[in-house]
Amino acid sequence: MKSRQYLDWDAGVALTLVEKIASSRAGPVLLCLQAVQEKFGFVHDSAVALIAEACNVSRADVHGVLTFYADLRSTPPPAVPVRICASEACQAVGGRALKAAWVQLCADDSELAELTGTDEPIFCLGNCALGPAVMIDGELLGCVDVLRLREAVASACIVGGAVG
Repeated sequence: MKSRQYLDWDAGVALTLVEKIASSRAGPVLLCLQAVQEKFGFVHDSAVALIAEACNVSRADVHGVLTFYADLRSTPPPAVPVRICASEACQAVGGRALKAAWVQLCADDSELAELTGTDEPIFCLGNCALGPAVMIDGELLGCVDVLRLREAVASACIVGGAVG
């Protein structure tokens, strides 16, 4: 697994990125938000006004799009993002129990909780036959239990350099 490296927030870089998109398409708010997040890992508060001005829409419009889409985030991502599938198929084969066990493990280990961030559910990873499914740092795993989840996070830390 590989951790993604993002740029530190830079309004000038974001403005250049957003203006390029806004000048080439009509109604590009979502595209601008996605581009900013791709570059910086999240959509900084300053980017909302920047995108609103470039796209000639209100800040409320941009904020509405930002908060509507679950894949857009307004806070920096954790070092190793963990997303446990919350679909019915995964729930039927232990997804709820996996989530509860993971939440408990993170509650008992503050370093682990900080490393993986808060719970970011996802509502289908397309891996229903191998549930419960989990996305760890962009990698899909099936038939996951809490021990396998912890091992995958540890592996992502070693490979991605999140922990020394």
